[in-house]
Amino acid sequence: MATLTQKETLLLKDEKSHEDLCIKKYTKYSNEAEDPKLKQLFSSILEHENQHLNTINSILNGQVPNVNQQGQQGQQSQQNQQQNVKSTTGFSQKDCDFCQDALTAEKYVSSTYNTSIFEFKDHNIRQTLNHIQKEEQEHGEQIFNYMSEKGYYTTE
Repeated sequence: MATLTQKETLLLKDEKSHEDLCIKKYTKYSNEAEDPKLKQLFSSILEHENQHLNTINSILNGQVPNVNQQGQQGQQSQQNQQQNVKSTTGFSQKDCDFCQDALTAEKYVSSTYNTSIFEFKDHNIRQTLNHIQKEEQEHGEQIFNYMSEKGYYTTE
């Protein structure tokens, strides 16, 4: 059982609020996106965000999750997400806006985990937060790749 400092507790509560907001966003976006491929992407990310929230709640309750177990869950979800669903829509301003908002959120949330990692004294909690941050970065990469594929994001 982990005993958290006041600062650690406050940082986790911030992360919890970020995960709550991401869950709301991805629930809305997976329901309202026009492209079936984007709906699937948002649904897959939503599963991870729910896992992240559960992990944060566990830490707040004094439990230190097993990072190896989380890694296996993340790999399974990512493999499930990589089914070949075809894009059926051309340009969609709504989908583009959803992607831009989601990518911005992932960038921000990843950066907050980066700060939090350095503030925790328990090695296992640091590893757990680092694992979540890595998944947030992967979400951003998946969204970026989708946006690039659709012409919603150019790097030139």
